[in-house]
Amino acid sequence: MKRITSLFAATAALALLASPAGAQKTTLNVITAGDQNMVDYIKDYLGPMFEKSHPNVTVKAVGTGPGDAGSQKIMEKLIAEKDRSTWDIDVAVVHQKAVGEMVNQKLLAPYVAEVSTGKLVTSAAAKNALGTDVGGYVIPMFNSQTAIAYNSAMIKEPPGSYADLEKWAAANPKKFGYNGIKGGMSGVAFVVGWVYANGGDADNLMKGPYKPDAKAAWDPSLSRLKEFNKSVVITPGNAGTLDMLNRGEIAMGPVWVDMFYTWQADGKLPPTMKLKLISPGMPGQPMYYVIPAKAANMAAAKKFVELATSPKVQADGIVKKFNWYPGIDATAVKSQLDDATWNKLFVDVTPDELTKKGQPFPLAPYFNDMLEAYEKKVN
Repeated sequence: MKRITSLFAATAALALLASPAGAQKTTLNVITAGDQNMVDYIKDYLGPMFEKSHPNVTVKAVGTGPGDAGSQKIMEKLIAEKDRSTWDIDVAVVHQKAVGEMVNQKLLAPYVAEVSTGKLVTSAAAKNALGTDVGGYVIPMFNSQTAIAYNSAMIKEPPGSYADLEKWAAANPKKFGYNGIKGGMSGVAFVVGWVYANGGDADNLMKGPYKPDAKAAWDPSLSRLKEFNKSVVITPGNAGTLDMLNRGEIAMGPVWVDMFYTWQADGKLPPTMKLKLISPGMPGQPMYYVIPAKAANMAAAKKFVELATSPKVQADGIVKKFNWYPGIDATAVKSQLDDATWNKLFVDVTPDELTKKGQPFPLAPYFNDMLEAYEKKVN
């Protein structure tokens, strides 16, 4: 997947947002963190669709790059403009880690109740972002999720929980693989889910308040994980896990659901590969549509997000084009999808399972503690 790699280039692109709109049209500046496909989605799909129904508006899409650094650049621009009467960015797409700070710094408008699709927002991640209350300020663009991929030709009854998986790996050495905490977030998500399942008060890890001494309770869990790792394969990353599954070198491993289905659609995974969201749950994360508090084109921005989060666009754009889970309630999207698409995306992991077992990542300080503890006590 093509990525924007130069933050210098992203900063230059941000500067272009300050250029005045043409006299005859309003320019709606939509800026997104994430991979190049995020920019292309707005530039080639959402933007033209919005312009067709709003002929007086031109949508300009700008990307700031992948990961938290991309969202950080957006936040820095908003902070730099904080004292101005209006801001250059009308709509932004950002990650979980940054959005909480944006809300706390009063950089965002509480717009959700003012758009018709706001009532379709049901996920816990739309209310809480790594411990910060963001309810009313965000609508997920999509929800991504990790799950365990397994080869059903080799495994008839996959483990249903972390405890079952621990026993299975001991009985089937080197048939489970994950990338530890290096090279991809699917492995990180697996480790976080392990700590949630075995390390004490998972609800506190997700919602807070942060207790610096809580990490002491993880030691027995991490000791078991170190022992578990003796029976598994450490893969080279997200794609590495999928590649090893495809070649039959491992029979099971954690993956991002959207990557899994994209590989399968491209013929890079056999149809015998299935997914299982094990108990008590595994993490996923959304990206959010937000509207800056002083967006110059507030009314148009709300209409843009309303279109982007409508059931039809969520079905055609989010689900069909990218194999993401919808950002709004999946049941509202179902009527817009053919049975084949719905069955592909929701048979292995149902909407009900997503609600019950799709977990957020922990509060940022707990997250940092987990990664540090893994390096010290598991590696």
